[in-house]
Amino acid sequence: MQGIFDSHAHYDDERFEEDLEQVLQFIQDNGVTNIINVGCNIERSRECIALAKKYQFIYAAVGVHPHDSAEVDDGYIDEIDKMLHEDKVVALGEIGLDYHYDFSPRDVQKRVFEEQLQLAKAKDVPVIIHSREAVQDTMELLNQYQPKGVVHCFTGSAETAKECLKLGLYIGFTGVVTFPNARKTLEVIAATPLERILLETDCPYMAPVPFRGKRTTSDMIEKTADVIASIKNVSTQELIDIARVNTIRLFLQPE
Repeated sequence: MQGIFDSHAHYDDERFEEDLEQVLQFIQDNGVTNIINVGCNIERSRECIALAKKYQFIYAAVGVHPHDSAEVDDGYIDEIDKMLHEDKVVALGEIGLDYHYDFSPRDVQKRVFEEQLQLAKAKDVPVIIHSREAVQDTMELLNQYQPKGVVHCFTGSAETAKECLKLGLYIGFTGVVTFPNARKTLEVIAATPLERILLETDCPYMAPVPFRGKRTTSDMIEKTADVIASIKNVSTQELIDIARVNTIRLFLQPE
C-alpha cells in the first residue's frame, strides 16, 4: 500500500526511545507518507512540535489528555495557545473525557476539556477528541461548542457516531476494528460515509490483528484499512487514498 496518512500517533512515547530513527525510516519505506503526532500534556506536546520540526513528513497536535488534566497549572491554556502558532501544528488534541480509568477527577476533566474547546473555537482549529465511557458528557460539550475535528479511536455506538457526523465531525478508526469483539465498531463503519473516515494507529497502542501485543507502527494501518474497505466495498488502496484526502481536508486545508 502507498500514501498512508496516520492521523493519530505517539512517536514521542518512551517505547520508541531506542530506535525511533529506524522505525520512522522503516514506515516511510513501507507506504507511510505522513503522520500527525498527538500531544497528551504540555511537555509531550512540545516533544511533538520538535518531532514535526525534525521530520518533514510529521505534523503535530498539542493539548492536554483527560488523564493529565489534573496536572495542569494556571497558565496551561496560554501555553497551548502559543504552541498553536508554531509551524506544522495542525490541531488541538488530544482532549476529552475518560471515565474508564478516572486518572483525573471527572469535574477537572470536564473543565479542562471545555477550556480547550473554547480555545479551539476562538482560534478556529480542529480538535482531536478522546472519549471513553463518557458519551453523555462528551456529547453535551460537543453540541454546545460544535468544534470541527475528529472523534479518535471511536468505540461508541452507531447512534452516537451519527450524532457526531451531524455536527460535522470525522470518525477515526484504529486497529480495534480488527478485534474479534468489534461488532459495534463495524456497525459504526457501515454508518459512516467514506468522506468522514480517518485512519489512525494510536501507536504504540492498539495493535491490529495479527500484531496484538506488539508495539504498533504506522505501516500496520493497512490491516485496519482492509476491514473498513471490505465493509465499504472499495479496495484497501482506495480506502487509504480516501482517508488521506479526508485527513488533508480536515487538518491541512481547513475551510
